[in-house]
Amino acid sequence: MTDEAPSEDREELIEAARKLFAGPVGFLRSAPSLEFLPPADAPEIAFAGRSNVGKSSLLNALANRNGLARTSNTPGRTQELNFFDVGEPPRLRLVDMPGYGFAKAPPQVVKKWRYLVNDFLRGRAVLKRALVLIDARHGVKDVDREILDMLDRAAVSYRLVLTKADKVKATDLDAVRRGTEQEARRRPAAHPEVIATSSEGGMGIAELRAAVLEAIG
Repeated sequence: MTDEAPSEDREELIEAARKLFAGPVGFLRSAPSLEFLPPADAPEIAFAGRSNVGKSSLLNALANRNGLARTSNTPGRTQELNFFDVGEPPRLRLVDMPGYGFAKAPPQVVKKWRYLVNDFLRGRAVLKRALVLIDARHGVKDVDREILDMLDRAAVSYRLVLTKADKVKATDLDAVRRGTEQEARRRPAAHPEVIATSSEGGMGIAELRAAVLEAIG
């Protein structure tokens, strides 16, 4: 059983999400540690993914604003939790979590990231869902499974989202999607359906916006 709405309701949800993200969307604050978190006064959707998976580009595409989230060719640049308000007053907040799996980061930095993300996931009552971004060119890797295990243990609902779907052939994308859905269905906290996206071409962005709005209820 999924939480997908019937097609007519789905179209209404997609349009409502489009209107929401066409309104005010802005950076709120960065939190290098838990004491800097904003008040828990709006539902939150967190974005997780390997370093260089295209998380900032996808956030920019989601909000239809080029400069909302900083993009960089340097993996591991995001080392804090970054919060963005959607709507005014905020209807929801997007949380850009530190990228994981960057092998060249100093061990103490990796340890700090792990504690920050783990403590945030376990203790944030307003966190409604995490969206875990998976590079469509590579599929789910062991480093991704580590964050999925963390989300399962924290009992945080999450959904897998393929990025850079325009970079692979359609047949390869179908295979990666099937493999990713199989991974999701084995996991207790995962939504069973996968969204394939491209921040450059706009593929799946409307569906992703709807998924964000749907997740906050």
